[in-house]
Amino acid sequence: MQGFVNKDALATTITSRKATFFSQSGATLWTKGETSNNFINIYDMFVDCDRDSIIYLGKPDVPTCHTGLETCYFTSIGDLLKEQEVEETNLALTTLYSLESTISKRELELAGKHGKPSWTKRLLLDENLLCAKIRAEADELCRPLEEKEDSSCTASEMANVIYHAMVLLRRKDVKIENVLEVLRRRFSQSGIEEKQSRASTES
Repeated sequence: MQGFVNKDALATTITSRKATFFSQSGATLWTKGETSNNFINIYDMFVDCDRDSIIYLGKPDVPTCHTGLETCYFTSIGDLLKEQEVEETNLALTTLYSLESTISKRELELAGKHGKPSWTKRLLLDENLLCAKIRAEADELCRPLEEKEDSSCTASEMANVIYHAMVLLRRKDVKIENVLEVLRRRFSQSGIEEKQSRASTES
């Protein structure tokens, strides 16, 4: 485990042979196990070459970490990065599924409510308007690239494309999962193989 020490904590550890630290938040000494009786019994101590860090070598009465593991250092950086990638992927999927659910709710509301419809409802009711917006938003997305403009709004333009495209998916009764499945299949194909596969399917 890791903890902070000051002169008094070090002196207490030397005399008691129990791992003792200094709590910066409480501004007081604390001995590991002072409330639980799960002490770390020190048998040697070492300082590094700069004498600004200390290692206590000891035998804990029980696993040192509060999680029940022998050490607090049980998470590798590699595993942590993988977990972060999974979390980011899950967040992206949750956003898409939530948007899909909201669009579906707007479609269900069409039959039971009157008055001025929301933008999503207008798109669901008018396929010409929907297709015109998709084409317009796609053009807006490409413009910064084609005209060498500032790309600061690219994420916003892409969000517009995705939103309008997902309304079209709802009109065609296609789930976003169907689209993701197509993409997953293409991961293992080259561009040429993918085109040949589509051509054979269409013919």
